[in-house]
Amino acid sequence: MRTTLQASVLLVALRLLAVTWRVRVLGAEHLHGVRRSGRGFVFALWHGGLIPLLWHHRRQHVTLLVSQHGDGEVLARAARRLGYTLVRGSSTRGGVGGLRAAVRILRLGGAVAITPDGPRGPARAVKPGVLAAGRQAGVSILPVAAAASRAWTVASWDRLIVPRPFARITIAYGPVIAPETAATAVAESDLAKRLDAVSHAAAAAA
Repeated sequence: MRTTLQASVLLVALRLLAVTWRVRVLGAEHLHGVRRSGRGFVFALWHGGLIPLLWHHRRQHVTLLVSQHGDGEVLARAARRLGYTLVRGSSTRGGVGGLRAAVRILRLGGAVAITPDGPRGPARAVKPGVLAAGRQAGVSILPVAAAASRAWTVASWDRLIVPRPFARITIAYGPVIAPETAATAVAESDLAKRLDAVSHAAAAAA
């Protein structure tokens, strides 16, 4: 009951805020290109930028890999009502089952969003799940980030941003990482650099 109420409050607050936001998109050609391919792909994003990205990609046939922690349950219920499909698991709880489900969806041509530093951090440190999903499914990874001109920052491990009313939101996509690249020994460092690059690009334009 409490979780349902928290999810409802989160959803109402998000909708009230989001109708005031002004959104611009950088690097849209990278998203269009991977969608035109007809193959599945992984959205990779830092956990701190989750809120504006959750709103921006609503009802776009995206699957979320969501933690089985209590805070993950609140997010899961809110995301489902925004049109997301969910698979449950993480690098710390239920990870194997969640990864297998994500790989099945990717092989069928779906898009799966994964936060490589979730669910509990450390912030902006890549864990192996996102790379393993791309490699096992043989699909590309698309880095994406969001920034806001005005935002509240939650005092949490990820420094989660919540854009304020009438904020300018910038969504930035980077060049995709091919599955064979994701399998290399330097893949985690490369993905972190690419996610930081799109994060800086979004912040500079916000």
